[in-house]
Amino acid sequence: MVRGRAASPKIGLFQEGTHRIVDVPRCLVHHPSINAVAAAAKTAIRETGTTPYADAPHRGVVRALQVVVERATGKVQLVVVANAETPDATAALTTALAAALGPDLHSLWWNGNPTRTNTILGAHWERLSGEPAVCETIGGARVFFPPGAFGQANLPLADRLVAQVHAWVPDGADVVELYAGCGAIGLGLTLRARRVVFNEVSPAGVDGLRMGVAALSPDARARAAVVPGPATAGVDALAAADVAILDPPRKGIDAAVLERLIAAPPARLIVVSCSLAAFLRETAALRASGRWTLRELVPFALFPHTDHVETLALFDRR
Repeated sequence: MVRGRAASPKIGLFQEGTHRIVDVPRCLVHHPSINAVAAAAKTAIRETGTTPYADAPHRGVVRALQVVVERATGKVQLVVVANAETPDATAALTTALAAALGPDLHSLWWNGNPTRTNTILGAHWERLSGEPAVCETIGGARVFFPPGAFGQANLPLADRLVAQVHAWVPDGADVVELYAGCGAIGLGLTLRARRVVFNEVSPAGVDGLRMGVAALSPDARARAAVVPGPATAGVDALAAADVAILDPPRKGIDAAVLERLIAAPPARLIVVSCSLAAFLRETAALRASGRWTLRELVPFALFPHTDHVETLALFDRR
């Protein structure tokens, strides 16, 4: 987040329960390239006189920076989030950032979020330079992340989570992945599954997912299908599935999807849950139905130095 004044900008995290910034100029947890971007941004804000955002009066221009480091190249995908509907107010800043970062820049984006909100990214996008998506190899497949799509920050541990999911999916299975995002879990399964049906509601996630499908070999591509829209749009595909993989948001699995899993369960269900409360509620419903047995449970601390745990669970049909 970016706050402070043009002459003395602050870039860091909110203090707990507030919108006051803890300035973090050299974070020991971040990738070094993220710290380099923060330093360059401070210099560029001062040199261009670009005003940081102020919450209470809803004034100022630059609200936040989103920085993603592509592992294979070490280059950064940088999004400048602005309190504006057009890129004009940040043109001097983005020009200065492009010059400062030079060949270390994967791509540079402007995002407009002119509303009073705690949501970080707004609805307005413009790619100023570079590639449309960061590319990561996960589970044996190329996975593409446009800047508006969700991606795990702790990729080394996320790789292990995906490997565990793959170990639970037998060769030749019909797989349905709901809440699939950009396909980080399921794209690699197209290499050995009979068919993989992906469902995702986020437009940026669907864009990344389609890039990933397009990058597959012709044989693997023929075994993949994308169903855009809410999870309820992909629920009918469960009827032909041997394995269902669900990676829902914090609110948990949609009620209609949970009802279908109980009424007509596939042979195997794999859940990646980022909300312990939702997971406990859903597991209670699955077990109470008498249709499911919880076989294995693996916690993943994808957010080091916090108390958040991602829960990976394997259920088998009784």
